[in-house]
Amino acid sequence: MSTRTRTDRCPGVLRPWIADDGALVRLRLAGGPLRHLHDLLDLAERWGDGALHLTSRANVQLRGIGHTDGCVPSDFVDAVQELGLLPAPSHELVRNIEISPLTGRAGGRADVRPVAAELDRLLCAEPAFAALPGRFLFVLDDGRGDIAWRPLDLGLLALDAATVQLRLGAAHWGATVPLHAAAESLAELARRFLEARGGGPEAVWHVDELDHPLAPEAPRDPRTRVQAEPWPFGIIEQRDGRVARHVAVPDGRLTRELAADLPDEVLVTPWRSIVVPDLEPA
Repeated sequence: MSTRTRTDRCPGVLRPWIADDGALVRLRLAGGPLRHLHDLLDLAERWGDGALHLTSRANVQLRGIGHTDGCVPSDFVDAVQELGLLPAPSHELVRNIEISPLTGRAGGRADVRPVAAELDRLLCAEPAFAALPGRFLFVLDDGRGDIAWRPLDLGLLALDAATVQLRLGAAHWGATVPLHAAAESLAELARRFLEARGGGPEAVWHVDELDHPLAPEAPRDPRTRVQAEPWPFGIIEQRDGRVARHVAVPDGRLTRELAADLPDEVLVTPWRSIVVPDLEPA
């Protein structure tokens, strides 16, 4: 059980972190693409330090934003909402879903994008899930093993195109379930966590901090013993005949200059880089 005596302060748009250079806000992509890249850079230049800061959870942060009494300007919040980057204000802090970046396109055994989308829908549809800690993380590895190393609270690893094994904290394994049932299975485990975590500032933040197992542990399927390096920078062949381009972003700081030849829709990776998918080969 945790011995903390404070609630988590993981930042969002409506709950910024106040740093020395101004307010910092985090935009959660929940396993989806980053759309309206250049419009978001406009916001960073108007309100912040002019850059998008990529995170190791495949999200985006803006920093250096002016604030009053710890709140960013309402016009900034409205602009973020207009770009579709704050789809569920009451649940913005809990949309922490990380997926294998090229799932469904290259490598891996299964396409976990539909699982991420359905899990995000389930989390945002249920008011109780707004109480999940802001650091609570779902990790969906498509079987390539590229994000299997991530510390997590709940997750899965694909065994084949239609089956996954659930993960319960950093080291424990749960049931094997059909891919189409994975989102609801993870949502149910999240419900159990909320029931078990306790209340007040001493409530635990992570599955690994619980006094008792969240669910019965199952033997680890041998097919989960996979590990892959990050995709190399440059051109990556997709299984549909198209290609993706993996772009380095030094220090995870994406500026207008670096983004000049990027499209409006890109993928943010856990390696603080950018992937431009679905390109026609040269």
